[in-house]
Amino acid sequence: MVVEDSQKSTITDDQNPRRVDNDDDDLEDGEILEDADAAASKPPSAFLRNPHPLENSWTFWFDNPFAKSKQAAWGSSIRPIYTFATVEEFWSIYNNIHHPSKLGVGADFHCFKYKIEPKWEDPICANGGKWTMTFQRGKYDTSWLYTLLAMIGEQFDHGDEICGAVVNVRTKQDKISIWTKNASNEAAQMSIGKQWKEFLDYNEQIGFIFHEDAKKHERNAKQKYTI
Repeated sequence: MVVEDSQKSTITDDQNPRRVDNDDDDLEDGEILEDADAAASKPPSAFLRNPHPLENSWTFWFDNPFAKSKQAAWGSSIRPIYTFATVEEFWSIYNNIHHPSKLGVGADFHCFKYKIEPKWEDPICANGGKWTMTFQRGKYDTSWLYTLLAMIGEQFDHGDEICGAVVNVRTKQDKISIWTKNASNEAAQMSIGKQWKEFLDYNEQIGFIFHEDAKKHERNAKQKYTI
């Protein structure tokens, strides 16, 4: 795909990648593999000499199922893992983390544009919604990777509408969702949904739910668009 072999425009100062520091040095099982921090802090010299900038910087976020509590506010256990802005940084991170099928049930793994938090309350996400695909347990690692490559490689015609993507690991089936900014922009949402299905060669029907409806009706929220 384009992200693998085409150089993108230069990143602006406010998009500068940075590793997100965490106070807790003990990373949870199923999150970042051992020694990933050390490897990331010292990238190979070839990466430094010839980096391939992405059009946007992106941040991986992880919601550890073991840190969740019924009493805790929704989203309080989500924390940023690493921000990347080049092709080389993406692969160095991706190759040193567990793929979704290896994560524990209840885990949520996100990849969102830098400075956008994967929460309904984020100002950029507040008026948006999401497309969702469902998969059999453990059968979606390739689909997750292709979703990431399409996003960071700017393969969507309405890529500026995309906030990020999340994979939800659940007991009966797993889900991948793409979050967007303006749910009421039907033309843009339909374009994103159609292209996403094409990129993944996904043949089942997918639906789009407004975040506002999801907040009000939770699991009973109705799909506004379908493809």
